[in-house]
Amino acid sequence: MPDRDSIFAGRDPLAIAQQWLEDARETEPNDPNAMALSTVDDTGMPNVRMVLLKDIEANGFVFYTNYNSQKGTELEHSAKAAFVLHWKSLRRQIRVRGLVSKEDGPQADTYYRSRSLKSRLGAWASQQSQPLSSREALMAEVAKVTMQKGTDPKRPPFWGGYRIAPIEIEFWSDGAFRLHDRFRWSRKAVDDGWEVTRLSP
Repeated sequence: MPDRDSIFAGRDPLAIAQQWLEDARETEPNDPNAMALSTVDDTGMPNVRMVLLKDIEANGFVFYTNYNSQKGTELEHSAKAAFVLHWKSLRRQIRVRGLVSKEDGPQADTYYRSRSLKSRLGAWASQQSQPLSSREALMAEVAKVTMQKGTDPKRPPFWGGYRIAPIEIEFWSDGAFRLHDRFRWSRKAVDDGWEVTRLSP
């Protein structure tokens, strides 16, 4: 049986990430695509929150949010982000750092239409990250938007996707006696080839 080094060497890290996510769909009880997304504000102060990864593409990782949210504002400012996918059931995690671009076209429209009607209306109603006087005020806004937008609302201009094009991806797999396996793919620019390094646990 080949060792871990030969299994990882020369492979596309995004394909490995996709396979690990598929493995997690079989074992994680809730939201196997939940990731901890890290950004920084204009003073360099970090922020982190859970979001749902929606696509792993050949050139990056895609998720969706309100562009006017705190995370959206911070992503627009720095155009860089990092995230972690961690699966307790598999004892694995993936760490990613990369450059951010907006997904604001037909792909975002298609994903928005795939969401439930209530989720689509909720995207219109919520001024994400802004102060809210009460839950009643939020539900009143949902009712108002429902009357205005009907049963087939278009994607809000302030809501869509972000794509993280990785410049570093690290795979971590639990090992006995804390002798874990860690492999890091790194490159200086998104068009460069990958360099693969095994890291000490």
